[in-house]
Amino acid sequence: MIAKPGLDGHDRGAKVIARALRDSGFEVIYTGLHQTPEQIVSTVIAEDAPLLGLSVLSGAHLTIMKKVIKLLQQEGAADVQILVGGIIPESDIPELEAMGVDSVFTPGSDISRIVETAHRLTATANDIREPAC
Repeated sequence: MIAKPGLDGHDRGAKVIARALRDSGFEVIYTGLHQTPEQIVSTVIAEDAPLLGLSVLSGAHLTIMKKVIKLLQQEGAADVQILVGGIIPESDIPELEAMGVDSVFTPGSDISRIVETAHRLTATANDIREPAC
């Protein structure tokens, strides 16, 4: 699932990533612009999404991620893997990772690296969710 939280009005990057993921075999749900953390988590739960990608350009990434992660935990979905992309200062990446963000992508990131990361994370998530008998 790809979402644009907050007041960001530019979603070209999110759409490019959604298309790249779709073209590599993912079922992608793009929620569109101006999503609240509550709407994002509600959609994750409703769609049983193992992977959440957030595109944040507004500078509110720390505040938004704290809220999204808290809501995921409250809803019993703390196992959802999280990618964050956008205008993220390098100095904020360790804090995002400490919160539970699995990977952060800044402008200029190689799209194939994003797709590879998504495949790796969902393979891990599927192993956790559906253990072999």
